[in-house]
Amino acid sequence: MKAKFIMVDGLDGSGKGTVINTLKKHLEEKGKKVFDLREHCKQHTAFPEFKEIKDYDVIVSTEPTYSYIGKAIREEIVKESERKYSGLSTAYAFALDREILYRKIIIPAIENGKIILQERGVVSSFVYQPVQLERISLRDIMDLPGNRLAMKYAPSLLIITKVDPQVVIHRLRERQKQDHAIFEKLVFQRQIAERYESDWLKNLFESKGSKVEFLDTNYPKTVEDTQKAAINMFEGFCKE
Repeated sequence: MKAKFIMVDGLDGSGKGTVINTLKKHLEEKGKKVFDLREHCKQHTAFPEFKEIKDYDVIVSTEPTYSYIGKAIREEIVKESERKYSGLSTAYAFALDREILYRKIIIPAIENGKIILQERGVVSSFVYQPVQLERISLRDIMDLPGNRLAMKYAPSLLIITKVDPQVVIHRLRERQKQDHAIFEKLVFQRQIAERYESDWLKNLFESKGSKVEFLDTNYPKTVEDTQKAAINMFEGFCKE
């Protein structure tokens, strides 16, 4: 069976987790055996060897990961504090976390015809990192080894969740779990929203063979509307 690599990306609070968890449940209800790499790494702070999970039909992952460098990214590098990490350090950290994830899990899963559901990925690096305070060119970011590897294995379906940046800030403030990430500022979120919806980003991934879909989660759309749209996008993609 040909692998299906579905990546969901977009602004924080735009519904990415809802889409991923909806597709996970949908596939479980269809009888697929699902391995949640997110939960495994939260518990063990390490990746399994692929041979340990090769019998699963679906793998659910996220970036940054909850293991090794990904754990440091979440708990230190992008967390609001008096310690300021440079844009270059941040870019390198994300790319290395990504490279480890791909070499240990994503590439073997693709080669073995699995379904992969992933929240965030190399898209986030291309959108966020060039507009951080320390400007790094998009070309330099794309040239990092982990990012080059990810584009070699670009998602077969890329879903970008769309929401107004003002709504994002409201949703983030309402969350029970507060990340206190350095990116949670309205002006920054407006810059990011423009980049997610840009033609250059869509064209870049389409040139690598990805089908790019946009999923609007703005009011008056409900969580149920988002869930239904996600399933329809996935099933439509599978039928093509």
